[in-house]
Amino acid sequence: MKTLTMGMAGFVLGVGAARLLEPRGGARRRAEVVQKSARLAHEAADFAGKSSRDLKNRSRGLWHALFGWRGPVDDEVLVERARSRLGRVCSHPGAIEVFARDRRVELRGPVVASEHDQVVREVERVPGVSAVEDRLEVHERPDDVPALQGGAARSIPKPELLQENWAPATRLLVGAAGAGLFGWGAARRDLPGLGVAGLGALLLGRSITNLPVRRLLGVGAGQRGIDVRKSIHIAAPPEELYRFFMAAENFPRFMQHVREVRVTGEARWHWRVEGPSGIEVEWDAEVTRTDPGRLISWKTVDNSTVESSGTVRFVPDGDGTRVDVRLTYNPPFGALGHVVAALLGGDPKRQLDDDLLRLKSLLERGKASGHEERVTLS
Repeated sequence: MKTLTMGMAGFVLGVGAARLLEPRGGARRRAEVVQKSARLAHEAADFAGKSSRDLKNRSRGLWHALFGWRGPVDDEVLVERARSRLGRVCSHPGAIEVFARDRRVELRGPVVASEHDQVVREVERVPGVSAVEDRLEVHERPDDVPALQGGAARSIPKPELLQENWAPATRLLVGAAGAGLFGWGAARRDLPGLGVAGLGALLLGRSITNLPVRRLLGVGAGQRGIDVRKSIHIAAPPEELYRFFMAAENFPRFMQHVREVRVTGEARWHWRVEGPSGIEVEWDAEVTRTDPGRLISWKTVDNSTVESSGTVRFVPDGDGTRVDVRLTYNPPFGALGHVVAALLGGDPKRQLDDDLLRLKSLLERGKASGHEERVTLS
């Protein structure tokens, strides 16, 4: 276990050092590291402030939930608490009248049968309520009840740990727990410890990235694993750029890692791309939508090695065109695979920066070269 851990750490450090110290491109990468480090420090400070405020607010809420109901509670307060709860589980909360007296809440008005039990239970959970008098009019169908027309069904709220996006306090607490489990498991140096360390690493990665586990690992995430958005201004009309993109043979001219793109059928292209460490990757993609002079969308076909989809928009901008690119891709092993690919020089985000700069140079000067202009992140 110790040997494996040291070997992996040595590999990562070795690859990182080689890429930072190589003569060609090393200086640019070192400058990028400095910029990203400063940005990460700013983001960490901002996250710490949000987490502190979130924890403080949650602590107050928990205190009031546990002890705030003890003692007398105004009837008006109980009514407002009950109404706020109704909005979570009822598609027509305005159709229900709420009355309170001596900690007893009375409910009147029409309600859909499928929501009735949940409405009563939710009001019973309101802090300070001792009993609920159910005088609701239950209707199997809302067709003939004007007060139940329109509206949207309310789903039962998910526990926060099952939601896609976590609050700052949740991320902080889960991340701390994950770091503790990882350290404890790694210190055991046995098979159960390896499992605990893996679980800790997963929790830590989930809290840091705020990505669902399926996107983090690339399991069942489809094309949506990593999102990339870039924009660049090119001194050419939208129609010219659209025609250029629709000609598949043009992509290797400005995309450095693309070896070949050939048409294999109607609106279908076969790609051969140089991946991390020179490993060749191939896949088929199909054009799903075109709007001449404005937009091109595509996605990879089923069972592709790298699942991805994207859209390029051509927006008139002064004397030229703003090219907006949105790319979503799901590399093998999800976001974790993306990190490994970045270490090996296969980071699609950085590659897209360079490719768009070469595209600008090719169309404006007739030669694909240069990194002198900055591509802006949307």
